Amino acid sequence: MAVAASEINGLNLTPLSKADDNYHRPTELKAFDDTKAGVKGLVDAKITEIPRIFYHPLEEHDSNGTQFHIPVIDLEGVGNDSLKRKHIVDQIRDASEELGFFQLINHGIPITVLEETRDTVRRFHEQDTEVKKQYYTRDLMQPFIYNSNFDLYSAPTTNWRDTFGYVSAPNPPDPQELPEICRDILVDYSKWVMKIGKLVFELLSEALGLNPNYLNNIGCSDGLAFAYHYYPACPQPKLTIGISEHSDTDFITVLLQDHIGGLQIHHHNNWIDVHPVAGALVVNMGDLMQLITNDRFKSVNHRVLSKHEGPRISVAGIFSTTLLPSDKLYGPIKELVSEEKPAIYRETTIRDFSIKFQSDGLGTSTLKHYKLNQANV
Repeated sequence: MAVAASEINGLNLTPLSKADDNYHRPTELKAFDDTKAGVKGLVDAKITEIPRIFYHPLEEHDSNGTQFHIPVIDLEGVGNDSLKRKHIVDQIRDASEELGFFQLINHGIPITVLEETRDTVRRFHEQDTEVKKQYYTRDLMQPFIYNSNFDLYSAPTTNWRDTFGYVSAPNPPDPQELPEICRDILVDYSKWVMKIGKLVFELLSEALGLNPNYLNNIGCSDGLAFAYHYYPACPQPKLTIGISEHSDTDFITVLLQDHIGGLQIHHHNNWIDVHPVAGALVVNMGDLMQLITNDRFKSVNHRVLSKHEGPRISVAGIFSTTLLPSDKLYGPIKELVSEEKPAIYRETTIRDFSIKFQSDGLGTSTLKHYKLNQANV
């Protein structure tokens, strides 16, 4: 029997098919939030219609571009073969300037670690709701955060996913503050991603013609946070979305995705699939990287589609100190600015940049708030 969202455990959510003049989105958002069960709770109740708060149909003109492919870059030999390293740097430069995305293989993280990380995400989200509820919060200062849609009350649409996360650098939480079910692998995986991130920043520095240590030395790898996403199978995937179109606000994101797919980037008015590659990590430039490289490296919009299959699991390693208090200013790197290529952006602290993003929510451009008036440069 079809189950309407409004019938789930007394939860007063309007199903999509019901035309109701009394529909009040803020009230229904709070009702959904108060369950602390997330999207997984709706799926567990075997709904066949999505609630109206999730309604976000894809535009008819949306299409998949087939003429572009996300580069898959092999890191084998990057540390001991100068010719291979130069070739890798050239590939990373081209990808960062053109697409803002690439995939890495032979990155050094064992397959067993990647698999255990994905399995851990599934285990946490598939626990009994009463167990998970103790971690459900919207307080960004908590050492461990589990919720559905960090921007639930500010975004124009609700996304079909649940997430848990924490900040692993520069001030990691006491491991005892992390749930026992995922504690060990979270700590282990964060060390691997930090190692990969520092290497990627070296290669990006070289791609910019700078000293290999440049980006690490200015603090690009000082902060690392993680978002562990769980996208349940959706009964009406064409009517909602996993993550709305957005760009990342960090320096880079290092993403582990599973085999299901759904990640797409927006390029030349087409949506391009980032096809899963076994054992690969996806790396993309964030807004802060575009800012400090003065538009040399591109932070591009991307999204995740909802699917009948699921759950889709992904883990985003976010290189930024986000909300950590600091008066350190970031602006276009002076070596990349000239009379012919004047600074495009004003300086900002990472914290101010992150607060602006948090207040606007997904789907907004944080970068545009920091653009200089070129007439006054």
